[in-house]
Amino acid sequence: MKVKATDIAQMASASDVIFDALREAIAKGDVTEGQVLRQDHIARMFNVSRIPVREALTRLEEQGLVSTQRYRGAVVTTLSTEEIREIFEFRALLEPEVLRYSVARMSDEALENAKRYAGAFSTEPDSSHWGELNRRFHYSLYEAAGRPYYLQTISGALDRVDRYLRAQLVLTDGMARARREHEGILQACIERDAEKAALLTRDHILGASVSLITFLERTRAEREAAGG
Repeated sequence: MKVKATDIAQMASASDVIFDALREAIAKGDVTEGQVLRQDHIARMFNVSRIPVREALTRLEEQGLVSTQRYRGAVVTTLSTEEIREIFEFRALLEPEVLRYSVARMSDEALENAKRYAGAFSTEPDSSHWGELNRRFHYSLYEAAGRPYYLQTISGALDRVDRYLRAQLVLTDGMARARREHEGILQACIERDAEKAALLTRDHILGASVSLITFLERTRAEREAAGG
């Protein structure tokens, strides 16, 4: 048959495309906490039926990014400061351990990739890219650990807090501090000092947690005082 074949297995499904678009919008803060995600509106945006939209929203709910509420439907979740603190405490336990596994196995290529991402993070003028560059920097240091389940779990934790981290980096001095701390972590990895790299990573995560929670408590209190 004269049919031009396409490897459908390599193509993203409609629900994958919608899921990725919504997750990115939530992470960037383009879709805000408490906002209702209406299936019919999203279906019209992507010119699809409601079925792939429903599938995408189910996956977002599994990741804790949306919740289904009676009479409202899918709503972008709001994390309390206690929930955020717990996520960061979890990251501070897991990520240093992954880095300990990784440092001795890290290739020169991996270190060059990490250096490139650290540089891109430091010089990127568009704040919408900061979260992704930050994630790529850390992942480039973790991948050699050979712990895919750990990385998947870390990714899920980052998905939950990306939108808050971006706001904190933009509206506080968090960006300058993150740059300095990335440099320190990278240098420890270059020196193959796993313990130092792990300790710096732990301090980096817990420091970001304190800064973020302080920022959120202040802004939420100001919003409440203003009646919003």
